Amino acid sequence: MAAVQQTDAANATVSLGDIVGLTGKVRGVANNKISQIALITSRVRILALNAMIEAERAGEAGRGFAIVAQEVRAISAEVGSITSALDAELASEIAALERLTGRLAEQAQGARLIDLALNAIEIIDRNLYERTCDVRWWATDSAVVDCAVDPQPARQAYACERLGVILDAYTVYLDLWLCDLNGRVLANGRPGKYEVSGADVSREPWFMKARGLASGNDYVVDDIARRPLIGGATVATYAASVRVGGRADGKPIGVLAVHFDWEPQARAIVNGVRLTESEKARTRVLLVDAQKRVIAASDEQGILSEKIQLDTAGRPHGFYHGSGGTAVAFHETPGYETYAGLGWYGVIVQKSA
Repeated sequence: MAAVQQTDAANATVSLGDIVGLTGKVRGVANNKISQIALITSRVRILALNAMIEAERAGEAGRGFAIVAQEVRAISAEVGSITSALDAELASEIAALERLTGRLAEQAQGARLIDLALNAIEIIDRNLYERTCDVRWWATDSAVVDCAVDPQPARQAYACERLGVILDAYTVYLDLWLCDLNGRVLANGRPGKYEVSGADVSREPWFMKARGLASGNDYVVDDIARRPLIGGATVATYAASVRVGGRADGKPIGVLAVHFDWEPQARAIVNGVRLTESEKARTRVLLVDAQKRVIAASDEQGILSEKIQLDTAGRPHGFYHGSGGTAVAFHETPGYETYAGLGWYGVIVQKSA
């Protein structure tokens, strides 16, 4: 039984690349053997010709031998003709087989790389779905609501304390900010690290969008960006409205923003894609936003500064060959539960081996 299991395991490792390689070897063997047959046929022709010359010299005594020599010559010509036809047919069939196995190998590679791109974007989707839940839930915390209603120093201090408790449990956030409807930061979870109390964020896109949310069940998200008020860290900012009584239909009285620590989470995703050791050095795993801007890269190059030329042809996912023979696979965000995604893509760019 153990021997059978080992055989099955060995068979499981056979790839289309192995088949392509074997096809090439078959071509080599066929060409070699046909060349040998052609060489032997040529030698037989020469021997038949020599025999005919000697038979002619022998006169009447060599007449019977001349007939045999002619027959041998005719057979060698026939073998030569068959060899030429075999060479042409084998060359055509092997070339067709190589093209077919090459296409199959390319399709298999494409399907695998698309799956890897999907896996990367799915992981971040699920992660960010939780962020949308967090911000809407914490916006109903009584300390947050009370501070937004009446931001006196004691309530601000307590709100900071409550936000700090959340940060202690949710280490994926750098800071949480409670703002009034004018964009003034009333409280934050790490006041000792980020001195943002009283800061004006009224011009921040996430604040302007959050201020106009229809209910407490809604949220907004900003593009991945470096935030000067958080030490220049790269974050994903999610925001929800704070409302009277913590009710979804209550009157808006403030905005709660959560700043997700983007870099380490994104780095773990792009570096965690399952590539073989030989692939890692020639493969770039990317997350790009809706503008095709690089927001995460396994080689850590071009983050927030590079825009890639992604030829989707209107497809949500696909595979094609880019410049320099590179293979490019992509998959658009499928979203997760109530999180529709932001039009981001997982992208795999792989150089040929």
